[in-house]
Amino acid sequence: MHDKKITILNNLLSQIEQKIPFKDKSNPTISRANVGWQLDHALKVINRVCESLKRSNPIDYKKDFSLMRSILLPLCYIPRGQVKAPKIVKPPDIISTTNLQAQLNEARKQVKSLKSLDKKAHFKHFIFGTLPKTKTLRFLEMHTKHHLKIVNDIMKL
Repeated sequence: MHDKKITILNNLLSQIEQKIPFKDKSNPTISRANVGWQLDHALKVINRVCESLKRSNPIDYKKDFSLMRSILLPLCYIPRGQVKAPKIVKPPDIISTTNLQAQLNEARKQVKSLKSLDKKAHFKHFIFGTLPKTKTLRFLEMHTKHHLKIVNDIMKL
């Protein structure tokens, strides 16, 4: 199960890599942010969430309920424009290709390292609550797909 989710994330990272050359492309009718912002944000989320999972203590995991999680995670869907990115995962004003590539390389290492984590490694999300490893992987898939859809829409000009 986890291997399949790791494969999905690696495929999404490959899609991000293919979009890096278009980082400066924008379409204000789709998003105020350009392609580079979307990619940078998606990579920051992957890297920060993976770090959080690795730092968590599986013994401290406590299952909780979130209505939003129970609706959106199975659908693998995030509505657009409903939530602002937390400061820690907001991209800088200037996004370089070099920085995107460095974050992408880090994300690949981070995702690979998740295989060995305990299933009760967890991440606390501000809307979805406490997510164990499997649901965290689903969240990362959902979040990355959300931003790649925005990128694809921006690039349809």
